[in-house]
Amino acid sequence: MKQLLIRVATAPLRGVEAIGRVLLGFIEGVGTFLKVTARVLLWVFRPPMRLRTVIAHMEFIGFQSLAIVVITGAFTGGVFALQAEYGFGLFGARSLTGSTVALALTRELGPVMTALLVTGRAGSAMAAELGSMRVTEQIDALEAMAVDPIDYLVTPRFCASVVMMPVLATVFSVVGIGGAWLVGTEVLGISEGAFIHRIEWYLDPDDFLGGLYKSAVFGGIMAVVSCIRGLAARGGAAGVGRVTTQAVVISSVTVLIVDYFLTLWWMS
Repeated sequence: MKQLLIRVATAPLRGVEAIGRVLLGFIEGVGTFLKVTARVLLWVFRPPMRLRTVIAHMEFIGFQSLAIVVITGAFTGGVFALQAEYGFGLFGARSLTGSTVALALTRELGPVMTALLVTGRAGSAMAAELGSMRVTEQIDALEAMAVDPIDYLVTPRFCASVVMMPVLATVFSVVGIGGAWLVGTEVLGISEGAFIHRIEWYLDPDDFLGGLYKSAVFGGIMAVVSCIRGLAARGGAAGVGRVTTQAVVISSVTVLIVDYFLTLWWMS
C-alpha cells in the first residue's frame, strides 16, 4: 500500500521528467543538425572537392530516382486535375483547372512530393549505408587515419542532394502538368486552348523559382538528417534498421514543417 501511494504521489514528477527528456532530446537533435550542417557547408568550399564521389551520388539520387518521380508526377497531376475540375465545375470555372494544377505543382506539390519520395528511397539508403559502416567500425577506421567522416561521407551526399533535388522537382512538376493536360483535355473534355492559356496567364517564373529553392533546401535537410542518423547507429543490424526508420520519419516531418515556414516567408 505504501509503495502504491508513493507511485501515485510521484506520478506528476515522472510526467514532467518525461516531457523534459523529450524537450532535451529535441533541442539536442536541433543542435546536432545545425552543427553538422555548418561543418558540411565549411567543407563544401575546402579542398579536396571529391567531384567523382559527388557525381556518383548524383547518379544514385537523381537518375535512379527518375522513374518513381515520373510515374508519381504523372498520376499526381492527373488525379489533381480530376479533383480540381470537379470543384471548379460547381461554379462554372472549369478552365481554371490547368492553372490551378500548375501553380500547386510548381509551388508545393512538386518540391514536397519529390522530397518525400527521394527521402524514402535515397535517404533511407544513406542512413543504412552509414549505419552499416558505423557498426562494422569502418568509420572508426577513418577517424583513426585522421579522415573527417563529415568531409568524406556527408559532404558529397549533401552536395549531390542539393543539386539533384531541384532537377527532380522540375521533372515532377512538368510531368504532372502534362498528366493534368492529358486528363483535362482527353478525359474531362476541357478546351485545350483554354487549359494552356490559363497556365500561361497565371504561372510566373517566380513560381518555378520558389519551388526550386524549396527543393534545394529539402535536399540538404534529407541528406544531413539521414547521415546524422546513420552515423549514430549502434547495436548491429537492429540498430541499422532503427536509424534507417528514424532517418525517413524525421526527414519527412522536418520537410513538411520547413515547407510551411518557407511558404510563409516566400508569400510575405
